[in-house]
Amino acid sequence: MTVAEAKLRRTSARGPGMILREPLVVAVILAIAASLAVFVLYPLFMVLRTSLVSDGHVGIAVFRELLSKSYNRRPLVNSVNLGVIVAVLGTIVGFVFAYSTTRVDIPLKSFFKIVATFPMISPPLIMSLATILLLGNNGVITKQVLRGLVDFKIYGLRGLVLVETLAYFPTAYLVLSGILQAIDPALEDAAFDLGASWWRVFRTITLPLAIPGIASALLLIFIESLADFGNPIILSGNYEVLAVQAYLRITGLYDLPGGAALAVILLVPSLVAFFLQKYWVGRRSYVTVTGKPSARTSKRDEPWLRWGAFAACLVLTGIIMLFYGTVLVGSFVTLWGVNYKFTLANYRHVFVVGWEYIKDTLFLSTMATPITGILGMIIAFLVVRKKFFGRRALELTSMLTFAVPGTVVGIGYILAFNQPPLLLTGTAAIIILLFVFRNMPTGIQAGIAALQQIDPSIEEASCDLGADSNTTFRKITLPLIAPAFFSGLVFSFVRCVTAISAIIFVVSGRWNLITVAVLGSVENSDLAQAAAFCVVIIAMVLAAIGVINLLVYQPWKVKLGKQPGRARTVIGGQESWTATASS
Repeated sequence: MTVAEAKLRRTSARGPGMILREPLVVAVILAIAASLAVFVLYPLFMVLRTSLVSDGHVGIAVFRELLSKSYNRRPLVNSVNLGVIVAVLGTIVGFVFAYSTTRVDIPLKSFFKIVATFPMISPPLIMSLATILLLGNNGVITKQVLRGLVDFKIYGLRGLVLVETLAYFPTAYLVLSGILQAIDPALEDAAFDLGASWWRVFRTITLPLAIPGIASALLLIFIESLADFGNPIILSGNYEVLAVQAYLRITGLYDLPGGAALAVILLVPSLVAFFLQKYWVGRRSYVTVTGKPSARTSKRDEPWLRWGAFAACLVLTGIIMLFYGTVLVGSFVTLWGVNYKFTLANYRHVFVVGWEYIKDTLFLSTMATPITGILGMIIAFLVVRKKFFGRRALELTSMLTFAVPGTVVGIGYILAFNQPPLLLTGTAAIIILLFVFRNMPTGIQAGIAALQQIDPSIEEASCDLGADSNTTFRKITLPLIAPAFFSGLVFSFVRCVTAISAIIFVVSGRWNLITVAVLGSVENSDLAQAAAFCVVIIAMVLAAIGVINLLVYQPWKVKLGKQPGRARTVIGGQESWTATASS
């Protein structure tokens, strides 16, 4: 058989018609499609349907009534305004941090990278709690340091911009650090060799090539700010935003059509931003590596740049450490702002009164995390490796909940599953299902990226030797994409433990979460107890990351050998050597 015939055989073997020869794969595709239709599309349909039905008639009367009043239009303007400000500031901070750690030779680089991940493994509302402890009316800085001479006015736009920028800049940092590391440093070095200044190289080479990351960071942070519920419900004050207003209209006024209409209004700018990001980045080419890239990384060491970047990272890291340190210290005081005497009473409250919250959180998160991770990898495998009718629609639907704010998803679930035939309200199932389909998109994207780096011939060889798709996926594909699987599991568990915006609508007296306890403590002005809950949340997340790493990532860790022309792979403790193409 010639090389061309073998290639043609492989291509036809992956064609759309071949999927019918694998009944198990067809059954999995149909089951996933049905699940996405029920637990992703149906809740969104119910939100739209409820917002369009008024007194038994279909129309836009609800929207017309809402938008005719200025106090209903104001939250939309406020939400967009807040989102734009936070997106710009968060992207600037993230870019400075990413550029400093990837392009400049600064000290303590590893430490800065670790600190930058703190806001990602803790509930976003921890920033609001720290802001109150530091800058509130009884805050340490406001009352103890400045003696009440300055009012920081943290309740409103100013406080929300501060906490959301600190909470969401890591998103920009991760995106932009990956983009900057992918730029071939030889381009910048060539410009420097030709006599260009640092500013000219940065303005004409580095910054333009980072546009995909900048666009992604801007629009991702904009979506996260629009969807934020925990911080605004604590710090918004008179600065009303859509996410909170939709919640209050449903839970306070029990106005389901009005709440659904506000959710639809909130959904529009989120989806526009999501698809705008894809269009903006996809319409132009930013390819810089067309051959073998340089193995050397360019690190600028000019004193003014090095110490300036170091100072910027140090200031940001100091602010983050101050916020988290304040929460840690605050968890051991008797009554913040009044009595700073050391006590363990807050932790006794957490583990006695709040034990049910902790137990429910661990159970629900533990149930949802493996389902989310495995389902994400299966969908990624189907999208990348299989060709079938509706493949792109399946991918788009599975990613839809990433672009939809949590408030909209939560409202959709209480509207969709509050009546037969799927009466799930008040059960653990509705929370687990929400976790699974809300957190799945990140795992899918990680799996797709990993699979695109693996030669399909590895899996084709397994099939040629008689293995079916199930065996190939379980024994070949899944071990090779273990890092992506690990990332999906970690992200899922972190999001489950720290979730607030979507689950606030579906929790009940029987099943509750620890983030709800934090919110309740803040609303009751028990800030020390809220701080203790936050410390426990962070400890739970760190412990879970360690356990997941031991159970999932380490047994399938792939190691490359040093022998030229051969690659050593260790999967499940078994060693094998394969030939590799010479460079």
